[in-house]
Amino acid sequence: MSSLAISFDDIIRAHERIAGVAHRTPVLTSTTANDRTGAQIFFKCENFQRAGAFKFRGAYNAISQFTPEQRAHGVVTFSSGNHAQGIALSARLLGVKAVIVMPTDAPAIKVAATRGYGAEVILYDRYTEDREAIGRSLSEERGLTLIPPYDHPHVMAGQGTTVKELIEEVGALDLLLVPLGGGGLLSGCATAAKAMSPGCTVIGVEPEAGNDGQRSLRSGEIVHIDTPNTIADGAQTQHLGNYTFPVLQQRVDDILTVGDGELVEAMKFFASRMKMIVEPTGCLGAAVAFGKQLDLRGKRVGVVLTGGNIDLMRFAELIQGAL
Repeated sequence: MSSLAISFDDIIRAHERIAGVAHRTPVLTSTTANDRTGAQIFFKCENFQRAGAFKFRGAYNAISQFTPEQRAHGVVTFSSGNHAQGIALSARLLGVKAVIVMPTDAPAIKVAATRGYGAEVILYDRYTEDREAIGRSLSEERGLTLIPPYDHPHVMAGQGTTVKELIEEVGALDLLLVPLGGGGLLSGCATAAKAMSPGCTVIGVEPEAGNDGQRSLRSGEIVHIDTPNTIADGAQTQHLGNYTFPVLQQRVDDILTVGDGELVEAMKFFASRMKMIVEPTGCLGAAVAFGKQLDLRGKRVGVVLTGGNIDLMRFAELIQGAL
């Protein structure tokens, strides 16, 4: 365990750094959801986090640890939107210049918000260009510190504060469902869950079109895939990280997948029954809870809702199609 990138102590220290800056987001319940599943479900609502997603936690934890020289030069990252906004807002709060590499097809609301926080946005084609290579090049050319969206110990520890708060509020869990892209959130949340609720089963959830995490966990090595075609834009990653994967191997019990249709049904549920907007990626864990892959009867289940950043017209289109 000591060889892993993060420990629970790292999450505790991250929580101290973000205290009073990041929101302690609400944990909501739904009688309808409980009746439907036969479980007690606790939704950790990171759609109400600053910048609209959990990514602010890891971003702020990372930039707050910059040296004076790093602060003077600035930060660069690559992201489809939520990490972009988290880095941009954190950088503004800490007085650091931010450069963000974003795909041309990123939701307009995410691009606008990133620019609104004062970051420089550089667009690229996610299907023909390598965002990681662009980020490394900018880092070298401008002297910027690269903070990737998931494969960084400070980012991972910051994301783990999500479940630290959840378990502090509701107590021990039998099962935890966490969306999975590159593994930053899942690795952090699994670390917190196994420390605070040792009997908790931790399951990551990714889109069917991008099941590299599931394949990686079951094969024992990182699997690389083409950019997946899914409405879960926050989970369109091509591979897990060198830091995140070993943590997932030791602390995650399984990885499941759901289809885009299931994500839309979950979005519809949250809008109609709980009166809140959750973006497709944010619904990954909930889609498993509402589905038939697991028997949740009699269990205490934590579900992380990762964000609420989606263009309203796109949200309406998806919901309309589900009616």
